[in-house]
Amino acid sequence: MIVHKNSRRSSLLLLSGATLMLAAATPGAAAGVPGTSLSPAGHRFSAVAAGPVVFEAGPIVVTCAASSSPPGTGTGTGSRNTIPDGPASANPAGPVAVRIAPPTFKDCTTDAPGLRVAVETNEAAGPWQVQLQYGTPGTARLSIPSGGFVLRTSGLLACTATAAPNGPASAEGRWRQEGGPAVLLERAPIPVKLEGSFFCATSVTSATITAEYTVRNTTDPARPITVGPSLPG
Repeated sequence: MIVHKNSRRSSLLLLSGATLMLAAATPGAAAGVPGTSLSPAGHRFSAVAAGPVVFEAGPIVVTCAASSSPPGTGTGTGSRNTIPDGPASANPAGPVAVRIAPPTFKDCTTDAPGLRVAVETNEAAGPWQVQLQYGTPGTARLSIPSGGFVLRTSGLLACTATAAPNGPASAEGRWRQEGGPAVLLERAPIPVKLEGSFFCATSVTSATITAEYTVRNTTDPARPITVGPSLPG
């Protein structure tokens, strides 16, 4: 989206999302994919970035110092940032999907001089989710609804980057259990649409996100959120 500097890649925007938080529906499991179970059932969790969240689109880079997805006020299966109760906490044929609160992104900056960055997230077109799959390593798919992430620049240039412009999209990452539960995204790609003045990089159609979200059980901090195999019966 933006502007370029001679000494460094210029910065600007984009992504996804945290982020946290997703594909719209859980895809059918491929042959040989193990089952998955999440625990503790019914417990709430938060997802907080352990460090900066970085968005890249071509030569454009935006860094957000803080990002989080807190648990909501609802209860039961389908509530944001809540492990499903009962049978919904396990899937014998693939991943388990969990709805999350749209992550917030704060203190976002770019090294392009005279440029300010703001990120907004929403679920107007559908829910954010994370799909967790047991395995070695485990996987985490973070998806957003169409238009659920919007990055805007102001100042020298007025540009807008919208993630998942044509429908729900997801960023593929990993689930880390040992060392503390976390969702890891390493330059995970996601489609974007850039709009604005002549100098906005409107030809860019894909962005990446790099982040580490620490997942904490807010119902009982002594019991970590666990992604394990789906057990029979």
